[in-house]
Amino acid sequence: MILKHESKSRYTFAVVFVFLLSSLLFIESCKVSYSLSGVNLPPEIKTYSVAYFPNRAPVVQATLSQKFTDALKDKITGQTNLDLVNGVGDVDFSGEIKNYRTSPTAITGDEVAALNRLTITVRVKFTNNINPDDSFDTSFSRYEDYPSDTNLADVEDDLIDQIVDQLVEDIFNKAFVNW
Repeated sequence: MILKHESKSRYTFAVVFVFLLSSLLFIESCKVSYSLSGVNLPPEIKTYSVAYFPNRAPVVQATLSQKFTDALKDKITGQTNLDLVNGVGDVDFSGEIKNYRTSPTAITGDEVAALNRLTITVRVKFTNNINPDDSFDTSFSRYEDYPSDTNLADVEDDLIDQIVDQLVEDIFNKAFVNW
């Protein structure tokens, strides 16, 4: 009786193993691309490039260009299996920082601003050299509010980091997640 059970278990294991192996081979032969992060890249896209984003805003913040450029590279490297190349990759990012401004918001009854808003706008030219229809040239803008009784210099680095993270997420999603 035990021998029949062992034989049946081996047979079941063999059937399951063959099924899984053939399923994997089928999926591989279909060239389906997938990702747990939501990125859906064709297998032909293997490289990317990011040009330095110069700050052409009327008010220039000294470290913003480098922070933004590095954050975009880090996001793509961390969320895809693409290789960063110098020059032009299969997908290419270029552009400029168009606006960096602070403005009053949330005016109180005394006509005094309760909050100030730091806004950063970036123009991004995304060129997909494999699928040109996916290319775009778009401006992205994000902001963060801070108390009006706080000096911008005291919170500027944190605000920039938060805004840059949001901008990079928006750009990444438009380029790779197709939202």
